[in-house]
Parts: sequence; structure tokens; C-alpha cells
Amino acid sequence: MEIPFLITLLLLGLGGGFLSGLLGLGGAIFMIPLLLYVPPALGVGLFDMKQVAAISMVQVLSASLSGLIVHKKNKFVSKSILIYMGICNAIGNLAGSLFSKQVKSDFLLAIFATMAVIAAIVMFIPRREQGENIPPEEVQYNKSLAVLVSLLIGTFGGMVGAPGAFIYIPVMIYLLNIPTRIVIGSTLGIVFLGAIAGTIGKMTTGQIIWPYAIALVIGTVPGAQIGGNVSKKVNTKYLRLAIAVIIAITGLRMWYQILTGK
Repeated sequence: MEIPFLITLLLLGLGGGFLSGLLGLGGAIFMIPLLLYVPPALGVGLFDMKQVAAISMVQVLSASLSGLIVHKKNKFVSKSILIYMGICNAIGNLAGSLFSKQVKSDFLLAIFATMAVIAAIVMFIPRREQGENIPPEEVQYNKSLAVLVSLLIGTFGGMVGAPGAFIYIPVMIYLLNIPTRIVIGSTLGIVFLGAIAGTIGKMTTGQIIWPYAIALVIGTVPGAQIGGNVSKKVNTKYLRLAIAVIIAITGLRMWYQILTGK
């Protein structure tokens, strides 16, 4: 096992963790493309999509927990959202991660790319922020709809090693009409619950390469803490724009690989 490869993974975890805490994304939306393209570009190692999906799930678990702690302290986490959407996401992730063992890597990549493109398009839609200063416990939303979309997102997310935060955020902001800051904080909680189930599924099927996963986690935990503290100081409009741009770039790059094989 080469030290440069492990150092690269640690640094990627640090960067991915920071963005996770800042934007409320579990980290897979960053880590999957980073793990696929950065190590071979530096000449230190190479992963296929199935390996990336497995170790990114462990990274997401650590990033979401670390970021959740910060956002909970800042009072941006709704317990109701965690209960209704988090549990459904966990169920879907467990089912999807178990099923992923039977699915080809190219198919997983196509699912991830499609989900990313759809999410990015939605995030570019202008929206006037409603109830930005409302306490998390007073947030109102359609719970039946929340349960349904959470099951669907969790299942597809579990298949690609991504609990689906990059889909949850536009759904919660635009469909359920939840304030952005509460969405960011609560999404990390949903992702954490889903990542627990997803990681169990990946472990059960022996897909996780633990030395690489641990290297990612070592960088991820402090990165997410820093990102979470920075997030509360940034205007929500810019947070939504940053999320949209990152998701769009990732989705388009994935589709480029699918269509060209590069």
C-alpha cells in the first residue's frame, strides 16, 4: 500500500468534509468524482465505480455526523424532519446498497449522473426565501410527501453509495418549502441515518476497502467541523448557488465519462 495514495485520500477527505459541512451535502457528490479522477491524474492509484461507491459511503457517514454536530449546535436541525425523512432514507439506503452488489458499475454511474443533473436544474430556479428565521421545531411541511420521496431517494442513493443529500436539498427547498439553513442542517442528519444503513449494506457484502476508507475519514472529520462553522456566516442565496454549480459540474462530468468512456 503506497503512502502517497493514502495521503491523497486524506487530503481529499479534508476537502470533501469541508464542503459537506458548508453546504449540507453528505460528501458523496464531491467524493465520488474526486476518488474516480484525482488519484489516477496524480498517478498514485485507481478505483472503479463500485469500489468508490463503497468507501465513499464510509466517508459520508463520518462527514454527515461531524457536520450534524455543528449545525445542531447552531440550531439548524429539525427533529421532525430527521424522524420522518431520516428513517425512510435509512430503509431505502439499506435496500439499495444490498441490491447494488448485483448491478454493473456503469449502470451505477449512470444513475448517479442522472440524479445529479436533475438536482442541478432544480437548484437554478430562483426562489424567495420564506421563514428564514423560524425555529426548527416550528417548520411545517407535507409529511406524507416527505416520506414517499425519502424512500425513493434513499433506494437510488444506496445503490450508488450516496445517501442522496444532493437530491434532498432541492426537494426540501422547492417541493416541501423548508427554509434553506434548516434544510442544510437537517439534511446532514438524514444523510447520517441513511449512511449508517448504507455502510452496513456495503460491509455485509464485503465491498469496503478499509485502509482507504479510514484515510478518508481522518481528513473528513475536521473538514466538516470547519465547513459547518463557516456555513452559518454565508448568505443562503450563495449557498444554494454553490450547491447548484457543484452538482451540475459533477453530473455533466459523469455523463461525459458514460458517453465517451473517458
